[in-house]
Amino acid sequence: MKACDRCGVQFRPALGRTTCLECTDAVNPRHYREHPSGVECIAITEAFGFNLGNVIKYVWRAGLKSADPTEDLRKAQWYLERELARIARTKRES
Repeated sequence: MKACDRCGVQFRPALGRTTCLECTDAVNPRHYREHPSGVECIAITEAFGFNLGNVIKYVWRAGLKSADPTEDLRKAQWYLERELARIARTKRES
């Protein structure tokens, strides 16, 4: 058994790993699962369309994936602006 370099949880290392699977899950990483509410990000974003789901995702993880939340907030802003443009386009076409 070894302590994970990131979270300290004991795990059985394989092939020289230094972090547990919880910390290295590329599909559902910790910054999508560690919310004070206990709710996973995907449980919320699935109820929205693509653009708004991404807005929520990037706001959700802002400050969790890295110490500086500005990159994630800029990404959220980009998706929000894209959604606003989509709505405006839809209104013009109808």
